[in-house]
Amino acid sequence: MSESIPAYGLWSLVLLNSAVFIIFAFSFYKPKSSRDWRSFGMYSAFIVALFTEMYGFPLTLYLLSGWLAQHFPGVDFLSHDAGHLLEVMFGWRANPHFGPFHLLSTAFIFGGFWLLASAWNVLYHVQREHRLATTGPYARIRHPQYVAFVLIMFGFLLQWPTLVTLVMFPIMVAVYAHLARREEQAVIDEFGDTYRNYRMKTPAFIPRYNATSDQGKPS
Repeated sequence: MSESIPAYGLWSLVLLNSAVFIIFAFSFYKPKSSRDWRSFGMYSAFIVALFTEMYGFPLTLYLLSGWLAQHFPGVDFLSHDAGHLLEVMFGWRANPHFGPFHLLSTAFIFGGFWLLASAWNVLYHVQREHRLATTGPYARIRHPQYVAFVLIMFGFLLQWPTLVTLVMFPIMVAVYAHLARREEQAVIDEFGDTYRNYRMKTPAFIPRYNATSDQGKPS
């Protein structure tokens, strides 16, 4: 690798990568209500903060540089590869893109986008027919789109943890849970007992794998 190639200050990559992941999510999520836009806006802010540190300015590495240099001598923390902090901290010295945390991160990110796409495919059809979404991922959990955003963001945290995104993540999970509760009240107003019965047998965020035996139990 040429030493003349900068690891950071690559603001065009910040913009390009942020746009790709935001537009890709938008193509599946398609926010309509103010609640949808808030949830999508938080995801977008997380993505921009992430890529700003990944390619623009490595704030976390600068703030932790003293502690990192003391505990991990010999590592060039101004290099791009060192931004994969979990690989560095657990002793992975080969290409971090093939490290265990990066591979796990990829699984979470692709799984999140798959869930987002699957949920939208169900919503697209039921909204046209004014029906309640209860098939596909909605047969296992009530809020697959919020879960999808959490999976994607958690995947990026495994790949490139930063102080800003570590602070943002639990706040955003709490906000998504709050938005889900508000959304449920609106759906109850629209579908009444149909949704109450669905809610009784379908978990909100974490699927049951013994769903048959749990039928009728509140989540």
